[in-house]
Amino acid sequence: MRLLRMEIMCWMDTKTRNKRGYFDHRRRHHQCTRQTDTTTATDLTDGTRQGSFSDMASSWCNKKTSPISISVLLCFLLLASSNIRPVFSSETGSSHATNQTFRPQEELRKLEIIREHLDKINKPASPDGDLIDCVLSHLQPAFDHPRLKGQKPLEPPERPKGHDPTGMVTENFQSWSFSGESCPEGTVPIRRTTEQDMLRASSVRRFGRKPRRHVRRDTNSNGHEVSILLRITHARREGTKHHAVGYVTGDQYYGAKASINVWAPRVFNQYEFSLSQMWVISGSFGDDLNTIEAGWQVSPELYGDNYPRFFTYWTSDAYQATGCYNLLCSGFVQTNSRIAIGAAISPTSSYSGGQFDISLLVWKDPKHGNWWLEFGNGVLVGYWPSFLFTHLRDHASMVQFGGEVVNSRPSGFHTSTQMGSGHFAGEGFGKASYFRNLQVVDWDNNLIPLSNLRVLADHPNCYDIQGGINRVWGNYFYYGGPGRNVRCP
Repeated sequence: MRLLRMEIMCWMDTKTRNKRGYFDHRRRHHQCTRQTDTTTATDLTDGTRQGSFSDMASSWCNKKTSPISISVLLCFLLLASSNIRPVFSSETGSSHATNQTFRPQEELRKLEIIREHLDKINKPASPDGDLIDCVLSHLQPAFDHPRLKGQKPLEPPERPKGHDPTGMVTENFQSWSFSGESCPEGTVPIRRTTEQDMLRASSVRRFGRKPRRHVRRDTNSNGHEVSILLRITHARREGTKHHAVGYVTGDQYYGAKASINVWAPRVFNQYEFSLSQMWVISGSFGDDLNTIEAGWQVSPELYGDNYPRFFTYWTSDAYQATGCYNLLCSGFVQTNSRIAIGAAISPTSSYSGGQFDISLLVWKDPKHGNWWLEFGNGVLVGYWPSFLFTHLRDHASMVQFGGEVVNSRPSGFHTSTQMGSGHFAGEGFGKASYFRNLQVVDWDNNLIPLSNLRVLADHPNCYDIQGGINRVWGNYFYYGGPGRNVRCP
């Protein structure tokens, strides 16, 4: 019917003009086998409210409180005139005018039926609220980098010798893929970033980046530099970071591997986070610090919720101007079509209940020099090109494993943000968080056990750590804590 066409055209015209003020990801989009609810996607991208076509049309054409543009006024006149003139019949195929009178209630009901049908065939967002876009591999953010423009992802490299993935978990560990959704070959799944995500950041320029580190050099009793762990301060809003970590230093490292159990720690406020990760580190621990990082984190500021999420990070200048989380800048090249970096992990471990861990391996490809990331049962996620770094172009000088929290000292007290499970290391298996099967990669691409693991907690009354070794877990440690308590005021 002509009136229906007028309503939709009017809505689309106004909606298109409104979109000019928004950052639009869809220049990168590819058809995905996971069909998200188009109304919801529009709502997140364009800032419009959800509703039927009729609701949306009337909201643009009949909203009396907003200024009336020429196109909206024209739309109103067309709608008004259509109520007093005969309409043309699209059902009979005739181009002649009929005596049929427009019935608004019937058209409204048709639109409601259409909406109900779309709700049935379009899948909603994942349980954690994420919208996942399937992006052509060569159009992902990494290939905006001048050194990568026009290129495609590299083929898989040689795995480290001694790497046996038997018994590890599979890659089906994210909420968005539980119903069988995936991206087609030749694409990569990317969690959609919304305006709300960016508005939560301290600034657009700092969005997707860790706080800068202002390092004061410290040494422990053995003379090893541990400034990356201790006495690290930040701007007032960003707080102070606390760590409970195991680390090795004093050699040349070409990768690292660990299994980490996943929890959902409580984070006190939006400006704090809690994470568990491994760091591959090189540099002088000053402004030239290079790191490659991977693990899980809870970060309300970055993601807008309290789900633990799989993440990556990198920097080549101590978190100042280079690097970012996940795929939020040109850097990490994703090669996997089933894992969405930044998406929620499920299931998680429970206190005195089931334990769920993820296995991560980072190593330097002996042939091309890039640093690759593998998850679980031999599943390659992607790689960091070697040219992103200075010191890490060659090798790492330290490897770290453990937990980190931000303490913003709300109301002048230590934060109650939890690390790991929120329980101290002494509670052991099923209650405390752990890292197990800690290994490093040597100069000949061999995966080998650690020989000199040290453990350190900078605020042991708030978060602590206990290391050990056995035949089943190899090198391991328990770590974590509740934050504020009677011994941590």
